[in-house]
Amino acid sequence: MKKLINNADYVVEEMIDGYVKAFPQYVKQLENPRALVRSTLDADKVGVLIGGGSGHEPAFMGYVGAGMADGVAVGNIFASPPPGPIVAVTEAIDQGKGVIYVYGNYAGDIMNFGMAAEIADLEHDIEVASVIVTDDVASAPSHEKEKRRGIAGEFFVTKVASVASALGHDLADVRRLANHANDVTRTMGVGLSPCSLPQTGKPSFTLAEDEMEIGLGHHGEPGIKKGKLETADKVVDHLVTAILEDMPIETDEEVAVLVNGLGSTTRMELLIMFRRVEEILTERGIRIYRSFIGDYSTSLEMGGSSVTLIKLDAELKQCIDYPADCPMYVQK
Repeated sequence: MKKLINNADYVVEEMIDGYVKAFPQYVKQLENPRALVRSTLDADKVGVLIGGGSGHEPAFMGYVGAGMADGVAVGNIFASPPPGPIVAVTEAIDQGKGVIYVYGNYAGDIMNFGMAAEIADLEHDIEVASVIVTDDVASAPSHEKEKRRGIAGEFFVTKVASVASALGHDLADVRRLANHANDVTRTMGVGLSPCSLPQTGKPSFTLAEDEMEIGLGHHGEPGIKKGKLETADKVVDHLVTAILEDMPIETDEEVAVLVNGLGSTTRMELLIMFRRVEEILTERGIRIYRSFIGDYSTSLEMGGSSVTLIKLDAELKQCIDYPADCPMYVQK
């Protein structure tokens, strides 16, 4: 569990400092050091604010840029940002059209983003709408979808909200589209090996060398099935079957696919997994409109991956196709 750091107590501060110095053409740091916004904001649009705990890079700060978010509030490792930086970003990106918050369904995020929205309204007269991402199939049954965690599917929901804003939709319609994206997005993951927090240097969970855990959370939350490591094809069968049972997709419907690495999983492995995803969907007559392969929402150096499907319609396809230019994500 070795890491190239200086002082475990200052890893987030030094990471942000390095990020801002590396990408000044994209981002600038506000007086609150955990608050980052685009260097040049587009005028006369809804502001898009994302955020969450550090350790998931490129999420969340890597997605600030043209075609994506306008600002990000950065928390400690695996911890929600406090209200202070959220409010600071809200003020900085508000163009008089309101601001939308997009974040995952975790108690700390719900509390802190909720407090920030109240402060923005009462003290700064800024209208805020929130979209809470709930894509993790493993974390709650379908009849309790509101209890599900937000994981890699947050990438798609952020993209949709950001594009809706860029296209000039008002706050209510940005929220409608982002909530629609969340409603048709599902993710299922597998964990192979733990990560370690810099402050502890200890594994976040325990798995034997020949074990895997289906449904493991991004912070090491327990999954739904622990067992012997299986082949990539069999693992993908578990993940995609669970998604399609939860969100039926009909023949000739279209999806975007995200095969996401959790930190230490190689592109080779992710592409082998995607190969099987494509086979399953093709067998069912489901068309892949666009594919995303790589590290989009990680968990430090955790081993494992997740598969995300978003079921597309004309509105969502327009958002998925829209170009983006961020420090850690570029789409032509």
